[in-house]
Amino acid sequence: MLYSLANLPYWIILGLGFILFILVMATGGGDDELDLEGDVDAADLNAGGVLPLLLWLGLGRTPLLLLLATDLSLWGLLGWLFNATAGHLLGAMPHRVIGWSGLIFLSSLGVALYLGALFCRPIGQLLAPFGEDAGGDRLIGCFGTVASQNLPKLTEGKVGQVDVTDPYNSLVTISAALPHWATFTPHRGDQVLVIDQSDRAYLVIAKDSADEDRWLRQNNSIQDTRS
Repeated sequence: MLYSLANLPYWIILGLGFILFILVMATGGGDDELDLEGDVDAADLNAGGVLPLLLWLGLGRTPLLLLLATDLSLWGLLGWLFNATAGHLLGAMPHRVIGWSGLIFLSSLGVALYLGALFCRPIGQLLAPFGEDAGGDRLIGCFGTVASQNLPKLTEGKVGQVDVTDPYNSLVTISAALPHWATFTPHRGDQVLVIDQSDRAYLVIAKDSADEDRWLRQNNSIQDTRS
């Protein structure tokens, strides 16, 4: 029953999800990230409405193209499995049993949307290297948001994760660490500035901190010396 033509709609949905994943890898992370979180205040969350629902589904937290790819792939896979399982239990494919086909269609969609919001960011971190520039110079000078719990110093032998928007407005998740001279440790949600790249990770510093002031002074001094 796995290969019944009754599963054709889910095969198509799954195929569309795979195509979108290919586009995500080709564009280095997907579409622009919609800033919905900034539009939702405490009153909106307490009163309910559409925006909190969209945030719960992952929209505004991850690139739109990546979210669609994840949701469609999960919907196609889950619908296919639910359909085959129901067909095995009922002794006939669900489209021949009144009500079952629509129930499976909606339930697989609901589960896919929920799981997509949970797994979209980890999947994006796995796919990010496929779209990163080999040189990586395009990310130096860009701002990003810490995605891991915190960022260690490179000398500690550990790295964290940072979501960076490159000059082409693509969201890229990179491995990052602090330089040895950094005095401020950014945590999840903090803004950072990419200043350099090492063999293992990008070097970043906290935005609007004493570390950024020090780095800017050093850069200005070097430029003045060269002039």
